[in-house]
Amino acid sequence: MLDFNTLAEFSRANCVSICAFLVPANLLATLLTIILTVVHRPSHQVWKAAAFASIFALVMVLHVYTWFMAGVVMAPTYILLWLAITCLLANSAAILWQRRFANAPSLSNNA
Repeated sequence: MLDFNTLAEFSRANCVSICAFLVPANLLATLLTIILTVVHRPSHQVWKAAAFASIFALVMVLHVYTWFMAGVVMAPTYILLWLAITCLLANSAAILWQRRFANAPSLSNNA
């Protein structure tokens, strides 16, 4: 069975390494979702990219919450939480945008 105290302690003990991976991963995965949406890729590709990017954002939120549980309330915790929430919102917006304009005619098809 998972021991959440041990998992939270691991998260706090390896914070620099975790953040060094999660920050670029969040940004690059969310950027990929946005790019796939802008170039009008099929829905299943946008959904997969958004799900993949959302996993990184949710792990970041959980990592930040371990610091809140320990009582650490500093600017970096709020900045990382803001980044994760922004990435989640951007992925959700990309899905909604893609669904809304999936049937709309493309500008490149008018030639």
